[in-house]
Amino acid sequence: MNNSISKKLEQYTIKKSQEVLIINVEIDDEPDQIAVFKGFSSSLMRPTAYDPDVPVLPDTATIITIDRIASPYNPDSPRYLQQDISWEDMQVLLSEVGV
Repeated sequence: MNNSISKKLEQYTIKKSQEVLIINVEIDDEPDQIAVFKGFSSSLMRPTAYDPDVPVLPDTATIITIDRIASPYNPDSPRYLQQDISWEDMQVLLSEVGV
């Protein structure tokens, strides 16, 4: 589980603590939006489990796009660092920080 997509994105935000990732995904054919910040994930559209070992972003999810936002995150006025990143491009960023 340490190499799961969710864990990799959480590790990225630990190393890049000044960033918030907003992940637009499909989980079981339903849209969801997940915020990842300082090693924690939370759904912005669904209830999030209290247990941190229950992944908010399952490996079966389809990542549509990822946005990098400067923290602190203000949903009314986000400060985008980069928008509409594909999973393939995000993997390059993960590699650059050693995740």
